[in-house]
Amino acid sequence: MGWNVTVGPLSSARFPVPLEWGAPPAADAVPAARWLVVAIVREWGVPLSDDVLQDLALCASEVIANALLHTVDRCLVTVLRRPGRLRVEVADRCPALPVRERGAEETGGRGLLLLEALAGAWGWHPEGPGKVVWFEFPEQHEAPCPHGWGAALGLAAA
Repeated sequence: MGWNVTVGPLSSARFPVPLEWGAPPAADAVPAARWLVVAIVREWGVPLSDDVLQDLALCASEVIANALLHTVDRCLVTVLRRPGRLRVEVADRCPALPVRERGAEETGGRGLLLLEALAGAWGWHPEGPGKVVWFEFPEQHEAPCPHGWGAALGLAAA
């Protein structure tokens, strides 16, 4: 007797483990992958504010869109949780290196500047025939305000 179970990134993990999936080179792949990155982070209970989740979604969209645009091939998206930080990696098969700056007249190519402004850290490294572009966001921990007037972000509870 066989099991009739659908396994996807959200249904297969209930604790922080690396999750990865292939994003196809299709028009709806970027919004779907962005939604999945945020859904995984929420499922894991990573302490990030709604504003930071929006920044995370924007960074994920940018990196995934770049990978799909420059390779016209499937890219591999990985979400990892490490102590104190969340990391998203996007692997593609394009050997071209990421370019941070473009000419003043070019209408695109500012995505890595966006990553630099929003993410806590970002970078890339070669892998196989292509590369992995990654970015990280630090977790936000709340601690009671010393005067009892609410919570302070970024402070560890004593």
